[in-house]
Amino acid sequence: MPRVSPERLNSRRREILAGARACFARHGYEGATVKRLEEEIGLSRGAIFHHFKDKDSLFLAVAEDDAIQMADTVARHGLVQVMRDLVDDADRPEITGWLGSQLEVSRRLRTDADFAKAWEDRKQAIATATRDRLRRQRDAGNLRTDLPVEVLAEFLELAYDGLITHLAMGSPAADITAVLDMVETAVRRPA
Repeated sequence: MPRVSPERLNSRRREILAGARACFARHGYEGATVKRLEEEIGLSRGAIFHHFKDKDSLFLAVAEDDAIQMADTVARHGLVQVMRDLVDDADRPEITGWLGSQLEVSRRLRTDADFAKAWEDRKQAIATATRDRLRRQRDAGNLRTDLPVEVLAEFLELAYDGLITHLAMGSPAADITAVLDMVETAVRRPA
């Protein structure tokens, strides 16, 4: 049997994650049946589950992939920039799918204790990236100093969660830029 290159395996994995993300976003976790996953991804269940143990591990991999990308962006550019990027790209199909999967992660955190436990490390990575970025910005003199970093982080995370819900529900993104300017101003050091 010929060996498959690591590049090809990684490419196949990314293909599966992209299709699964769209399927979970469109149908929710329960509605994303194996048949629907096969149709969305364009591969057989054998090909899909060769890479992932089961549907639950596939969903967790989608959510983890999103969390890693988000933590990286937050570390480099901050949570407000993540929000701005979402608003700018809200109509792109991959963003729409990502928003849907974020809502599904939120739902499963509330309803599935095992998922919540498995998700804790990913959630912590995003929180750490946000707080580290805020500390660096505060040390550089860019952020207000009258509130603890924890309060500023919670404020930004609440704004982010609200934005996700707003966009995922299909609400217009046109006027959000001014709101994000206000969010950014609220954490910046006064002039």
